[in-house]
Amino acid sequence: MDYISPVEAALKVKRFPKDTIAAGRRHSVGLKSDGTVMAVGDNKYGQCDVSGWSDIVAVAVGNVHMATNTGNAHTIGLKSDGTVVAVGWNKHGQCDVSEWRDIVAVAAGWRHTVGLKSDGTVVAVGRHNEGQCDVNGWRDIVAVAAGDWHTVGLKSNGTLIAVGNDRYGQRNVSDWHDIVASAAGYLHTIGLKSDGTVAAVGLNKHDQCHVSSWRGIVAIAAGSYHTIGIKSDGTVVAVGWDEHGQCDVGDWRDIVAVAAGCVHTIGLKSDGTMVAVGRHNEGQCKVSDWHGIQLPRNSYFRF
Repeated sequence: MDYISPVEAALKVKRFPKDTIAAGRRHSVGLKSDGTVMAVGDNKYGQCDVSGWSDIVAVAVGNVHMATNTGNAHTIGLKSDGTVVAVGWNKHGQCDVSEWRDIVAVAAGWRHTVGLKSDGTVVAVGRHNEGQCDVNGWRDIVAVAAGDWHTVGLKSNGTLIAVGNDRYGQRNVSDWHDIVASAAGYLHTIGLKSDGTVAAVGLNKHDQCHVSSWRGIVAIAAGSYHTIGIKSDGTVVAVGWDEHGQCDVGDWRDIVAVAAGCVHTIGLKSDGTMVAVGRHNEGQCKVSDWHGIQLPRNSYFRF
């Protein structure tokens, strides 16, 4: 019998990965098992106004680097019927997703939003100055990730394609193979390989790309300057900038999903509760009372 890789199998049966938690510059979002959504943190642009959402199957938020002139954010929700909803900052049209149809996964960068369609093609809206929305020609995509200024697509053959800003080589992924998941930070990109190891390219000023020694990883996330990995035993590892304690995850247990914001990290436990570390000035880590958060339905791994 011919071998079928996890990503190829995912494409064939339409089991696209769907994020149930998300972390942005100053807010956190969680999808509940009943299809409703919770959000805490900064709400200057209405990015936490999700209380009226229903029938949601995945969430994403626009992330951004730490700078005094940033912090604007938006939140995306994928509905069970393949349509998409959005709230928050929309200066560049990053929330103009109401006409999207047949979407199976979503990702959000600082000023742009990406949608994966069931036929493996990709759509994008928002800021286009660095070419981060040049995805019209993509085919056979099974997952998407969005950094501040670049976009990454995982193909069904386990390779990656990337567009957008490449100042620090964050798009140098063309020679990667056997990838089953990817994540994009401010100026770096990480890829999870089928053997549980992790690759990284891009800005490494804070050692956020020092992942070559990681083993037994089953899920990954990228913040602005830090990188998070979940191990097969439910523990978590982290590298990168830790000024606000966003990498203090060494004592986490039973974790099934992680999301990395600018300077905070949130984790979903197997019982549907949440943990968080990092900057808390805007209340973005106030998730300890959340419960009933939807566990990931990712066919690549068994936690």
